[in-house]
Amino acid sequence: MNQQSWVPEGIDTEVPNSARVYDYLLGGGHNFAADRRLAEQVEVATPGARDVARLNRAFPRRAVQFLVGSGVRQFLDLGSGVPTVGNVHEIAQQVDERARVVYVDKEPIAVAHSRMLLEGNERATVIQADLREPEAVLREAKTRELLDFDAPIGLLTVSVLHWIPGERRPHEIVAAYRDRLVAGSCLALSHVTADFRPEGMAATVDVFKRSADGLHPRSREEILKLFDGFDLVEPGVVRTALWRPESPEDVGPDSEHSEIVAGVGRKP
Repeated sequence: MNQQSWVPEGIDTEVPNSARVYDYLLGGGHNFAADRRLAEQVEVATPGARDVARLNRAFPRRAVQFLVGSGVRQFLDLGSGVPTVGNVHEIAQQVDERARVVYVDKEPIAVAHSRMLLEGNERATVIQADLREPEAVLREAKTRELLDFDAPIGLLTVSVLHWIPGERRPHEIVAAYRDRLVAGSCLALSHVTADFRPEGMAATVDVFKRSADGLHPRSREEILKLFDGFDLVEPGVVRTALWRPESPEDVGPDSEHSEIVAGVGRKP
């Protein structure tokens, strides 16, 4: 496909973007030379970065399967990123074709490709919005049309909150969404931490200073606070590979090799 056919107007292809860097680490093709260069620097700072990305990408599949098994049939995926294999609507609608999904991202390429992927699917949509503005996301016409806030919703924040600096108060952002959810709704979250390899993570943070996004790792204790108002389900907040693995492939050869932790909580 000619690059110009999938690049929305106004995109500065010389400025790396975290969503496109992640796409490259996962083996995707919707990234630019600047994204690839930065991804290579990430791999130097964090050896095995591709495995970390792969294990993180596998978490929402298991989380969505768990939520669907718990009776959740609608999802709000914040910071959904560039579409790859195994998107939320594909997983949920395999179980129940009536499942509904609203994807939210501010990155134009992620939104453009999501729209193409979802064409003809009346039970899934994408909106271009900043997840840091909960009221705008929740007031969006497509959100209100597709999601019933009187029924349980699965709120997904997969590898997105660590792009939000502390001064933007990510805990309050999550709480704003939580307060609109009814009992039985769930939060599925993964987040970068420096707890395991502080020196390598510090180097990775420095790499992302050269991108459009700054990386803000948090301790496990800080990540646990993001679940305020939710009851954690077993096994709690753990490395992504260890959250309910279903096969050796889910764990990989080294389950300890991950700078990302994940968990699911249910609103009582």
